[in-house]
Amino acid sequence: MRKILITGALGQIGSELTTEMRKIYGSDNVVASNRRIKEGHEQLIASGPFETVDVNDPASLAATVDKYKINTIVNLAAILSATGERDPQQCWNVNMNGLYNVLETAKEKNCMVFTPSSIAAFGPSTPKDKTPQDTIQRPSTMYGVTKASGELLCDYYFKKFGVDTRGVRFPGLISHKTLPGGGTTDYAVHIYYEALKNKKYTSFIQKGTYMDMMYMPDALSAIIDLIEADPTRLKHRNAFNVTAMSFDPEMLATSIRKFIPEFELNYDVDPIRQEIADSWPNSLDDSSAREEWDWNPEYDLNSMTKDMLEKLRVKLDIHE
Repeated sequence: MRKILITGALGQIGSELTTEMRKIYGSDNVVASNRRIKEGHEQLIASGPFETVDVNDPASLAATVDKYKINTIVNLAAILSATGERDPQQCWNVNMNGLYNVLETAKEKNCMVFTPSSIAAFGPSTPKDKTPQDTIQRPSTMYGVTKASGELLCDYYFKKFGVDTRGVRFPGLISHKTLPGGGTTDYAVHIYYEALKNKKYTSFIQKGTYMDMMYMPDALSAIIDLIEADPTRLKHRNAFNVTAMSFDPEMLATSIRKFIPEFELNYDVDPIRQEIADSWPNSLDDSSAREEWDWNPEYDLNSMTKDMLEKLRVKLDIHE
């Protein structure tokens, strides 16, 4: 029986992954945790066990693992890219020291660990198009530095101590349920809200800036499928490239106009986030994930747009 602890469970990924995992594994077997309780998550907190856990407090982490007999830790506690550039020390503390505490706990308590990496683990010298699974990684942001370092640390704990570590490099994630929390790809979520509410959006990312993206249902599947994958097939284990689509703001606007013809897209570029975006790949080669654990996303750009707009009309109570 899998007993799962999710750290950072009230974030963009965690709030949806908790619900999905509770459907699959049973509510009592999935413990949600966050370093503090946030408003708007009352239903999730009430739907199963919840603990206040800070990954930078190893004692509380270990106590929670013992209390619930945890054997799988999904470590989603993280400071994201744009926020990390404003506070690099905190980014390192949460993303690296927190991961170290999770891995140490997993080593002592015999737990599997899933922790996501990101396309931010690449940098300006990485091949831009169809970025290989194994390639140059020289990230130029603190968030990227922590993700590249985290990949190596997870590999080390697997090889040195036998901790069953697994992870994927997520592209930008798009969700109709939870707003993102300070990432460079956030525009690709906000644009749908503004398209429905105001029929226009001002992008902080420049025209022609391609980035890999994924719809949240596919991201949740990637996590669960890799956790359940046959370990004998995994050659890489950590930091699998996964992707579903690559687009720039103009392509996203064109997709939205299929459903909202009058939609207007303007630009007011944020230099910090644009510099971050320019350092990332245009597209990823995810063939290793497809070969080693049968990764196969369901959504492309237009099917995602259709579903996003349908779900947000209901959420925002917009009737036309």
